Amino acid sequence: MTFLCKAEKRFSRRKQYAQKTRFYAKGLEKESGVCYNKDNDFCKKEREMKRILRRILTILPAIALQGIWLFVILRFLAPYSAALNLLLTVLSVILVIYITQTRNEGAYKILWLIVILALPVPGAFLYLCFGDRKTSRPLARRLTRARAKMPPPLPSDSDAAEKLKADSLRIYETFSLLCAKGQFRITENDSAVYYSLGEDMWRDMLLVLRGAKRTIYAEYFIVAEGVMWDSLVEILAQKVKEGVDVRFMYDDFGSLSTYSYENVEKLRKCGIKCVAFNPLLFLRGTLNNRDHRKMLIIDGETVFSGGVNLADEYINLKRRFGHWKDIGFRMSGDGVYAFSRMFCEFWNAFSSSPLDAEAYLAEAPKKSGADAPHDGFALTYGDSPIRRDALSCELFIELLSQAEKTAWFYTPYLMLGDTLCDAFVRAAKRGVDVRIFLPGIPDKKTVFRMTRSYYAGLLDAGVKIYEYTPGFLHAKACLIDDRLGTVGTVNLDYRSLYLHFENNTLFYKASLLNDLKKDFLDTAEKCREISPEEMKGNLIKRVFDGFLRIFAPLC
Repeated sequence: MTFLCKAEKRFSRRKQYAQKTRFYAKGLEKESGVCYNKDNDFCKKEREMKRILRRILTILPAIALQGIWLFVILRFLAPYSAALNLLLTVLSVILVIYITQTRNEGAYKILWLIVILALPVPGAFLYLCFGDRKTSRPLARRLTRARAKMPPPLPSDSDAAEKLKADSLRIYETFSLLCAKGQFRITENDSAVYYSLGEDMWRDMLLVLRGAKRTIYAEYFIVAEGVMWDSLVEILAQKVKEGVDVRFMYDDFGSLSTYSYENVEKLRKCGIKCVAFNPLLFLRGTLNNRDHRKMLIIDGETVFSGGVNLADEYINLKRRFGHWKDIGFRMSGDGVYAFSRMFCEFWNAFSSSPLDAEAYLAEAPKKSGADAPHDGFALTYGDSPIRRDALSCELFIELLSQAEKTAWFYTPYLMLGDTLCDAFVRAAKRGVDVRIFLPGIPDKKTVFRMTRSYYAGLLDAGVKIYEYTPGFLHAKACLIDDRLGTVGTVNLDYRSLYLHFENNTLFYKASLLNDLKKDFLDTAEKCREISPEEMKGNLIKRVFDGFLRIFAPLC
């Protein structure tokens, strides 16, 4: 009887969700004109598996050639195996000494030291292929060539910089530190709108897209067929007919199971220019460096960014891990220039049809008039594994160090390096109200287990941890003392902080931060606060967590 009651409840929940999904999809049909096909839900997994199989079959010959090449070399060197083994062992020791002297995060060093010391020859080979920052050099060369052909970056708005300095010297120094690290600029924030859910942002994206006159440029990590994607493509195709220049860039590995070259060809037939970032053709060192950025730039005047990718789960049309909590923002005015420049640099680095950077960036809004309303300050930056410094990690440490009352963070994953973890601990021990909001339902169980392995140390220091019980929290943001915060694409994990290309926007005294605070408070009511007692596991559990932490830099 109990089993039947549970089955009836499950059936009732699924029925309610199906009705809700169809109802919401009908609302999008009216806005976009695209029909929701419920059969897609039943066929999608099969199509994803076929895409993965086709990609594997495509790259298999290249990987096989790599294997044959290594085999031939090893066979040729077989007579000299003893001397070669000694030489490689010596080189491995030298490599260990080199790793200890690098400026990489401590946990990242420990991982590779364990691998190399346990397996000197294959470990050294793996590190040289995938572990060292020098493996990103092919991407760096492409981006450097593209950057050299672009006009010089605009300096910070001098008026905005002086106003910020007069308001708070400490905050001005934080903004200036980012400017010194790259081609970023301080601006007065003209207008920024915060979205507490992906579906709310999507509705506005459709409205602004329909009004595009000159250009629509998009760059995303994940693309998947469905209501969201189909409604976007229909508008883009229509805009191409109206003479709008439409360009779309996506990460090949991020969309491996959801998007294929056949989909790209369909876009190109519609006149939409499309390029895949760092395509997966064979095994190489740049495989780890993915384009995790998300931006939709319309006419160089309006940009949408945040954690939302182009797939139905991000707007809760598809339920994978309960309710999907994501956030984003819309910005217009002077701040859009940074996004335009980032997109232009990437497009020209990886596309065979380059964008006229000088003409495009000349049209982007540089500075609003004196009478225009100003809403605090903003600085958008792009993080990159090519740089020596991990900008986002350093920024979060900087923000935590100056927090006086509150420091609240959204992140779907929590895998902290020692320096950033210490910054959280020190802030909490100073009496700052430090909160980290995480998913209640994981998308990757092993990664979630790794995330939870960090709880005990943070909770003991006084950090408060909340898990979003309705489902998966994919938002990425922080709020410091109600006046300073970030919204963007950066997770609190190794991949975002050290290996991926990211974009993030730092706001100061912008009204958007008031909406972000309200969202934090509303979300807290839907969360379960984790207590230190829950994380006091037995010895086996602690050992297992410690073992998982070794591999956190790879996840």
